[in-house]
Amino acid sequence: MMMMAKSIFWKQRPALVALILLPIFLLPARRVGRRLGGLYQRGLELNAEMNTVMTERFNVAGAMVVKIFGRPADEVDYFESRAGRVRDIGIEQATYSRFLFVALTLTASLATAFAYGFGGLAAVSGTISTGTVVALTAFLGRLYGPLTSLSNLNLDVMTALVSFERLFEVLDLEPMIVESPTARDIGPGPCTLEFNDVYFSYPAASEVSLASLESVAVLDDTPRTEVLFGVSFSVAPGTVTALVGPSGAGKTTISMLVSRLYDVTSGSVTLNGLDIRESTNRSLSETVGVVTQDAHLFHDSLLANLRYAKPDATEEQIFEALRSAQIYDLVSSLPKGLDTVVGERGYRLSGGEKQRVALARLLLKSPRVVVLDEATAHLDAESEAAVQRALDATMAERTSIVIAHRLSTVRNAHQILVIDGGRIVESGTHSDLMSRAGLYRDLYETQFAPQEQIAP
Repeated sequence: MMMMAKSIFWKQRPALVALILLPIFLLPARRVGRRLGGLYQRGLELNAEMNTVMTERFNVAGAMVVKIFGRPADEVDYFESRAGRVRDIGIEQATYSRFLFVALTLTASLATAFAYGFGGLAAVSGTISTGTVVALTAFLGRLYGPLTSLSNLNLDVMTALVSFERLFEVLDLEPMIVESPTARDIGPGPCTLEFNDVYFSYPAASEVSLASLESVAVLDDTPRTEVLFGVSFSVAPGTVTALVGPSGAGKTTISMLVSRLYDVTSGSVTLNGLDIRESTNRSLSETVGVVTQDAHLFHDSLLANLRYAKPDATEEQIFEALRSAQIYDLVSSLPKGLDTVVGERGYRLSGGEKQRVALARLLLKSPRVVVLDEATAHLDAESEAAVQRALDATMAERTSIVIAHRLSTVRNAHQILVIDGGRIVESGTHSDLMSRAGLYRDLYETQFAPQEQIAP
């Protein structure tokens, strides 16, 4: 009986020794997998930081600032430090991956070696046959091979989960502007714009972004502060309302609420009596057109930038818009005409030329509500006068809001709203407001009167 038990033990001993190594085989996969998951997440963060540096510092505007302030060497050092951190974590990831591969391969090789060793001793003693030893080692190859693949799969899954975690963070972030399920189109015809007791505060950082996307550990937790306080006014079709006031008064904020870049905190903004929060995004975009002070052009041809406003625009419509914006002669003189690439943010054009292209894009869109945020600020006096005539003709039947620092724009407005501290402190025509000893008169004497004195 004892001899039989001993014989069975020697027959099973090679298999038992090989299987004992299984926990040792799985341990590196679990520990190294967790470590690689952390390294992969940190690598994504460092890559994001480096991409931010490249996008912000090495684009046209950023490169100009760097050159103007004489900091190219500092920027090279800063970029090299960021790139070095990306390199280091990449090397660490590769090292751990190689360590895991070597550990798994070594464990599988040790299991095979033990099987041959103990199996060979058993074969020499006659306990088992040589064919049994060979078959056992072949079976071990069938066992450890799939386990190696599964361990690598576990590693791939853990690193992929890190990517999915960041992806789901973004997908779970609720958009601020959401179209109402009961939204309807803004009716056709001229539009009356109304602000009704509007209060507004810009959203906190946690509402619009994620710390993982901002290269910071914790987002700014500054509480909301009110920017507009009980703003109410109405703009009728075919009239121009000018917004004037000191910097930071809230003029641009009012213009952004018209196109629903933000939603009001309380109160409402309506077009023909319809709250824009209850309008479809498509109809609101078609109704409202905006030209900002810093007009943005895509790194594409003039034709592509213009047709961005109206993809189905005909050639004649495009030329008419260029003529109205007083830039047709310039475009015609270019060797490639409308196929000329304007460069990133339109840097191949001057400030005035870029602004006139933006105006042409607005005119091509032909919206019913026009918002101009210092649209003629970069133009010389002659070009401004020509563009202003085009705008006067364009706005004759449209609802228009103009943020103005130019005397000509203010004088031609049907209504002037003086904004200070997020409130409308005065309203009326130029002559009405000049008859009062208020903020508008002070602004006129310090800002507009010097323009009148130097005008020819």
